[in-house]
Amino acid sequence: MDSLQVYFITYNCALTLIDVDHFSRHFFDALPVTDNSRSTSPDLIVLSLQEIAPIAYAFLGGSFLAPYFAAFSQAVSRATSELWGTPYINVVADHSGMTALMIFARSDVIDNLSPPDVAQVGVGFYEIGNKGAVGARISYSAPDTPQMGADLTIVAAHLAPMEDAVARRNEDWRSIVERLVFSDPEGTRTRSAENGDESESAALLSDNSNSSNGHPGIFAPGRYLFFGGDLNYRTSDRFPSKKDVLRFPQADAEPGEPGHFSHLFKDDQLKREMSQSRCFHGLTEAPISFPPTYKYDSEAQLAARDPSQVDKPPQWKWASHRWPSWCDRILFLNTPPGLGDESRVDVLRYDALPVSPTSDHRAVALTVSIPLSTRRALDESQKIAPFPIDPTWARRRDMARKTEYVAGCLAYLGLTWEGNGLLLATGIGIIGAWLVIRSLSSV
Repeated sequence: MDSLQVYFITYNCALTLIDVDHFSRHFFDALPVTDNSRSTSPDLIVLSLQEIAPIAYAFLGGSFLAPYFAAFSQAVSRATSELWGTPYINVVADHSGMTALMIFARSDVIDNLSPPDVAQVGVGFYEIGNKGAVGARISYSAPDTPQMGADLTIVAAHLAPMEDAVARRNEDWRSIVERLVFSDPEGTRTRSAENGDESESAALLSDNSNSSNGHPGIFAPGRYLFFGGDLNYRTSDRFPSKKDVLRFPQADAEPGEPGHFSHLFKDDQLKREMSQSRCFHGLTEAPISFPPTYKYDSEAQLAARDPSQVDKPPQWKWASHRWPSWCDRILFLNTPPGLGDESRVDVLRYDALPVSPTSDHRAVALTVSIPLSTRRALDESQKIAPFPIDPTWARRRDMARKTEYVAGCLAYLGLTWEGNGLLLATGIGIIGAWLVIRSLSSV
């Protein structure tokens, strides 16, 4: 093959386990259709997931997050088996607090992928992961000509919310560029594997970011960058009034009518901020031809659960206290630094999935074809990132993780049934021990 096809979905889970049946049934609704049938199976499937689980489970991670990852793995397995009968292998399942990244590779592709290198950063309260990003570097090499391939950096993110927080979202982007740092220098793992050296003692990037590669962040020469998530940019800088609700898009409106969503998109904050070089420097987005993906109210979610509504015309039921907005986006570098126009990303489709029964967001999917190119020496001294790496990134992330763990423990004890039960049992035990000691001391 001469290209790598990637199917990228971003989805805000709203702290709820997905409905596996519904999600798998609509998983490939945004895949390109050829001759009334779905196109060939993608080589890679990417999931950018925000608010994947309640804060206690997300901050503690490990076995607490396992059921949430497992639900998505099950949905991918069902969707791919139904269409092609082809198994996919989960090669990345990592998270930064409440934001997660999953990457699946088709079984015949897996042997041609490099071991992924994963990095995390929090941009929320005290830099913890209620908002943040998780990224993975991964490379594909053609089986017959290993010098041909594609090197990818994939980032899942969740930025600051609310209509009036544009500057904060722009600052979150800067923080991700400065502090989402990969500890494995470019190519170290691949070179070690080729040399038969699988030692974990390969040189790690120190806190001052000294690396022979010089590009340990999300921007690197010759690397494609895909950045998807709930970026939270809205269609107004203020909250909607009661009169504004009359301007909300309607499903039956024609393009020339005031109620068509295209008129609202003219006020999209992300488009405005990118055009003024305030965020997502150098990235691009495929044209948007789908309605806002946020915020759908509970009636819309209930309708998504109702089988009797499947064949009826869609009705967009918006929450009245938020502007309908394109919060969920997928951006990318059209051509990696150092490569020519022949290496441009080919967008096959960019669309939204149906309303979810478990979330007030619609998932958004991007299908792209990435040309395989001959790897060659590139100018490592070239400045390609809009901001330099923060030399204190490792120390700041370490401190934030400790804060996350404390916050996760407190949330577990105070906000979950299991934690409440543990507190109750501990309290009963303490009272019981006190009564025993008191009775013994009175003898």
